[in-house]
Amino acid sequence: MIADFRQFVPAADHPKVAGLSDLDAHAYAARSLQNPWIREWTGLWREAYGRPFLGITTNGSCVPGLFPLADEAAPVAAMTASARRLLDRTSTEQRLRLCRAIDAAEWRIWSNPEFYINKSGIRLEEEPDLQEAIFELLRTSLSARGYAKIRAVMKINAFLGVICNARGVMNEFSYNFTLFGTPHEDTPWGWQLFGHHLVLNCFVLGRQMVLSPCFLGSEPNVVDAGPDAGLTVFRDEERLGLELMRSLPAPVHDRARVYRLMNDPAMPPGRCHRADQRQLGGAFQDNRIIPYEGVNAAQFSDPAQRRLLGLAAVFLEIMPAGALAAKMQAIASHIEDTWFSWIGGTGDLDPFYFRIQSPVVMIEFDHHSGVFLTNSEPAKCHTHTIIRTPNGNDYGKDILRQHYATVHPGRAPGTG
Repeated sequence: MIADFRQFVPAADHPKVAGLSDLDAHAYAARSLQNPWIREWTGLWREAYGRPFLGITTNGSCVPGLFPLADEAAPVAAMTASARRLLDRTSTEQRLRLCRAIDAAEWRIWSNPEFYINKSGIRLEEEPDLQEAIFELLRTSLSARGYAKIRAVMKINAFLGVICNARGVMNEFSYNFTLFGTPHEDTPWGWQLFGHHLVLNCFVLGRQMVLSPCFLGSEPNVVDAGPDAGLTVFRDEERLGLELMRSLPAPVHDRARVYRLMNDPAMPPGRCHRADQRQLGGAFQDNRIIPYEGVNAAQFSDPAQRRLLGLAAVFLEIMPAGALAAKMQAIASHIEDTWFSWIGGTGDLDPFYFRIQSPVVMIEFDHHSGVFLTNSEPAKCHTHTIIRTPNGNDYGKDILRQHYATVHPGRAPGTG
């Protein structure tokens, strides 16, 4: 059910939006850094960025052998052709900003807030001559539904800029794009797109693809005016998550529900973050230890396990068909090692959080309080979703490690 966001749209003089009409992304970032809490938070980002990559784990150690090299029918030929056409359109100066080595640290510099602090790659709003070539690469890399979903997120970001009179801060092209490696059908390369409510990291080696970390969000979840009126996102993810939770028998339902309230007094310190709120796998959390919680899907009935797999598939539908099939097969093979957890209520209007976590995937869904909208409590008009590949394969890093071991013995990624 779509929550009515109009009651939360701030007046022009509200502190959340006052003065934004005069700012572009750079000026807004400078203003944001005057906030002591944001300075502290982004300082923690820098510390995390400086640590070697391990990956999200349940106990600080990666489970080995989860991601064998394989042909997964990713559309790498079409992707490579699109990437080369993009490169053909760039100037020498643009290419210097656009391109990084396949094992560059900048893979991990992404963030999803609207303040433009991490300046990596090229900014779409500042390079209009490259926008269509970048969109072509996104189209060839993703499923048709996936491409439509990310374009919807971008358009809703523009709508938020309109209703908050902050078009210079939030618009359809408030995103950075980077190419990693040299586009080729047989050797590793990839791309990254990040900005407000949208982060995609795509790695390919041959016809194998990793599409994570992935962050998709929106505030609000629907456009109700203008040329994109009627556009909505996350309805299926929300509906299927709620249907799964409601379908569980009482003992299993109760074990899955780890906290009754979205901001529950029983939560330990740090479980609910001021910005990330209940989500654990956000920006600069690449090495976070996230123990399983909730209920093990081995305790689900066969129909409930099928619902769980269907729910995961709705999040992963951004992937092209071959890569999606391979990912779903991997998730299904670990169904008895998969955990499902829930925070919040299960009424039609209740906001909630849920997580699907296994050795090969972590998916989070969370209803947030307002950042630009004025709701002080979580509501269904502001949603964040995250997809991670735990145990060291975000950004395709475990696949790249295996490639180096096979093709470049004795050389590890990042060593030149």
